[in-house]
Amino acid sequence: MLGELALVPYGATSTYGELAARAGKPGAARAVGMIMNRNPVPIVLPCHRIVGSTGGLVGYGGGLERKVLLLRLEGALL
Repeated sequence: MLGELALVPYGATSTYGELAARAGKPGAARAVGMIMNRNPVPIVLPCHRIVGSTGGLVGYGGGLERKVLLLRLEGALL
């Protein structure tokens, strides 16, 4: 899953479900969330780019305020 995370480009977002599907585990969105929560290098492997199924900002170890800041910095969030 972290390999798929690394493929999400700068300035883009993906959902937990999309990441799970690309990793060959459709329906494993919760598992992706748990993996993102344990990401030891969140800036190198940009878990802030992963959003909820409706595009909402959910879960980020650094806090949602920091997630918003990083996504705005990348131009992924207006």
